[in-house]
Amino acid sequence: MTRTGGCKCGTVRYTIRLEPVTTRLCWCRDCQYWAAGNAAVNIVVPRAALTVEGVPSAWDSVADSGSHMRRSFCGTCGTQLFSEARENAEHMVVRVGTLDDAGGIRPESVIWTASAPPWALIDPALKAFPGQPT
Repeated sequence: MTRTGGCKCGTVRYTIRLEPVTTRLCWCRDCQYWAAGNAAVNIVVPRAALTVEGVPSAWDSVADSGSHMRRSFCGTCGTQLFSEARENAEHMVVRVGTLDDAGGIRPESVIWTASAPPWALIDPALKAFPGQPT
């Protein structure tokens, strides 16, 4: 199945040509910043399956996991689009809210639960990890 998406203003568009490897909620502190205090909902896709039109802006940092991360966003409207770890050349993380149609996307797990605020609702039906799963 092919999925498409992009930023709110349309400056950056993308196509994903394979199904996600996984879908998860992330409560790491970085994702909480980008998700306005909530968990980020992300799909993980093979990097080779993702084609991007337009040039997103990026910010590089070191995550709590120790991974060297690049977080990409639209430089015009600020929409958070992708994350990628330099240590994982095979996969990209795509923000589910940027998909044109998120139908059929269901979280399989929740990660970084140890960083979630006390009021976070964590679905007990999902696999949960206190940090980054291996």
